[in-house]
Amino acid sequence: MRADRTPGAAADEVIDYRAVRFEDVVSDVDVVLDGLGGETAERSLKVLRPGGRLITLPGPDDVPAPRDGVRAVWMLVEPDHLGLREITALVERGALRPVIDTAVPLAEAAKAHETGERGRTTGKIVLTVL
Repeated sequence: MRADRTPGAAADEVIDYRAVRFEDVVSDVDVVLDGLGGETAERSLKVLRPGGRLITLPGPDDVPAPRDGVRAVWMLVEPDHLGLREITALVERGALRPVIDTAVPLAEAAKAHETGERGRTTGKIVLTVL
């Protein structure tokens, strides 16, 4: 990722995780921000350069044992009220649209969980409460 030309970040390269394992085509990465944990966190260690850092968000149990020359840490994410208000304003203006893959009734939460574990969704899985 690079953020040197415009505010925010842009992808230098996009990898279709359904077609190729990222660790087979990426290397020498400075930082990996892992939002999944588990096997993905373990695989992410392989793409880091010596001195690189893996930051995982799911929880402390998802921090893999680091390999030589890299660090793995867990980051606690807490709500930022000002940031949440700004995101709300973006949604209300139509500048930010959530992508919803599937909406499932709360009674079928186990089915929603199974769908998410397959890792083949594009967007969020939403539980509906009636």
